[in-house]
Amino acid sequence: DGVVDSEKVKSNNVDAEIPESELEAEKKGAEEEPPRESDSNILDVSSDYPRDKHISIQRRLADLEKLADLREDQKKPCPLCPEEKFKACNSHKLHRHLQNLHWKVSVEFEGYRMCICHLPCLPVKPNLVGDQTLPKMGAHYHCIICSATIIRRSDMIGHINRHVNKGETESRFITGRNPKSSYKVVKESATDVQVLPNHSTPQKTDSYFNPKMKLNRQLIFCALAVLAGERKPIECLDAFGATGIMGLQWAKHLRSSVKVTINDCNENSVTMIKENCHLNKMKVKLSVKEEDGDETVGGGEQNTDTIEVTKMDANVIMHLRSFDFIHLDPFGTSVNYLDSAFRNVRNLGIVSLTSTDTSSLYGKAQHMALRHYGCNIVRTEYYKELAARTVIAAVTRAAARCNKGIEVLLAVALEHFVLVVVRVLRGPSPADDSAKKIRYLIHCQWCEERVFQKEGNMVEENPYQQLPCDCHGSMPGRTAVLLGPLWSGALFNTGFLRRMLLEAVQYGLDEAQPLLKNLICEAEGTTLKHFSTHSPVDENKQEECGVYIKTPNTSAESYLVPGKRKSEEVLRSGAKRQRVEHSAEHPPFYYNIHRHSIKGMNMPKLNKFLNYLSEAGYRVSRTHFDPMGVRTSAPLAQFKTILMKYSTPTYVGAQAEGPVHLPGEIQVGEEVPAVAEIKEGEAELAEDGKSGADATVLTPSCPTHCAAD
Repeated sequence: DGVVDSEKVKSNNVDAEIPESELEAEKKGAEEEPPRESDSNILDVSSDYPRDKHISIQRRLADLEKLADLREDQKKPCPLCPEEKFKACNSHKLHRHLQNLHWKVSVEFEGYRMCICHLPCLPVKPNLVGDQTLPKMGAHYHCIICSATIIRRSDMIGHINRHVNKGETESRFITGRNPKSSYKVVKESATDVQVLPNHSTPQKTDSYFNPKMKLNRQLIFCALAVLAGERKPIECLDAFGATGIMGLQWAKHLRSSVKVTINDCNENSVTMIKENCHLNKMKVKLSVKEEDGDETVGGGEQNTDTIEVTKMDANVIMHLRSFDFIHLDPFGTSVNYLDSAFRNVRNLGIVSLTSTDTSSLYGKAQHMALRHYGCNIVRTEYYKELAARTVIAAVTRAAARCNKGIEVLLAVALEHFVLVVVRVLRGPSPADDSAKKIRYLIHCQWCEERVFQKEGNMVEENPYQQLPCDCHGSMPGRTAVLLGPLWSGALFNTGFLRRMLLEAVQYGLDEAQPLLKNLICEAEGTTLKHFSTHSPVDENKQEECGVYIKTPNTSAESYLVPGKRKSEEVLRSGAKRQRVEHSAEHPPFYYNIHRHSIKGMNMPKLNKFLNYLSEAGYRVSRTHFDPMGVRTSAPLAQFKTILMKYSTPTYVGAQAEGPVHLPGEIQVGEEVPAVAEIKEGEAELAEDGKSGADATVLTPSCPTHCAAD
């Protein structure tokens, strides 16, 4: 007891000074005192029980009673209670005490019981009574895995469940790694990865894996495959590896065309990435320090199926090394890593980033969008495209700070993420051109008409004049709001998307193919009915960033000569001369047909409405941002006019099918030039409405329907 007391005094750093002579006397007394039977029985409780676990963790109630087993004629103290709380008593009374107070409220885990402990293991804040300080010790539990002390039983159960979800089912003091029985193998695109049971919770796991992001991974793979076809080999970086599945898919399918580096700042994630590399029969490239002690990778020629795994902060590795392809997929926003990504990325390289902070980007948390992206946004009918343009504006500013411009190749905003893929153009001139495309957006809150603010620094007296609508003159108060700054350029590159589709077909990526077809139609301003796998301009040449880049049907020497500035300038000048009308940018934003439908009228089918707009002379397509959205070059007034013209009444007995004759106040023939074209083909469109207006369902007993037939 004297030894224990002296150790407690040293460990707790008590200010009271104790003479060394008294401590030495206590040690001698402790050495001369014979050991008690209870002390010897503590080690004989269970042969398979580890020594480092607390005495409150036992398998059986009898094992707990053995801790206080003395001679029958002596009273027995409770091993889990101090003497001032429970005095020594007979065996039958101690049995009831242990069973009712300690055993019944225990927490069970893998055959062990974590009983409640009243010993002074967890000190509580003392109660001050006058000048005296009364120490108080609280009841608590000891965790069998990490030896943590937790007060409440419900908190202890939740604490154990978190250990189980992480795969930590053995004590940390015994084994450093989790047992492999707690892992499960997930397969995606012929790639196997080990994940933990809680792999879908990024805040609580070291191996985050989201099956819903499979489409995102396929799109990024297609973009990398297109870049690998331009120049070989390319160095690519997965800055946030987690399980490493994305980098493994790159290396497994593209092989010698890419040199893959998977990075993560978490040590457990790095260990799991290495195990997943061996699971997929990939060799791990060791660092300089590791190569001295391990000879798994020879010093001769490098294996083509080799992946480099690093443990660094993402900003650090992107500052230290140069890459051709960089993908950023952090938890939440990626604006903290943009400056590092554009610092050393090579010319004509690609940077892709996935943002999952949809609450701020989709207008639910506007203060976070202002804080992270420096952008003012509100919830609109086109909020997903607004989110994509917000992210691209942040990317453009980060690239411009490094004297680099961007060319947007792809922008996708779905339910769970916003994906942006851009090509990097080195030089101050591309940086200036990209920065000029960042503008503010004037948005009408009444009719949701929108227009980008004109270029220039001069302040206008009435900015409402830029809006095509007349809501400011007819409605009271201020009707418009200024959003942005946003990216005002194109969101898609048709040539790049077509080559991505070819790669998706080649590697059998079924989920990405329908989306890529829709994106191509959206970029060209056509419908899926007129979709063709060949480019209408030239199926062998496609222009990106002012440079003709080869497709699989052409040779690399014909259009792109890497490392020669003169040839690039010749190609740039030739591209400017050969630009055709087809390369015009797609219309910005879209209209939701349900948002602008007329009350009491059945609107036409969406595909037929697209044909009506196309016949009126406007570019029109569907959009992946909204399944009921229409991307068109028509102004909102003309959009509503055509929608009203081909809508049918919902009540029986009214005009059954065909175009609706608008009242005088709705006609906008003088304001919209394209109305003349509609009037010229009115007879033909009326017959189309009679034969194909499927929005209204009429019964055979309807007299109007019979008359129309």
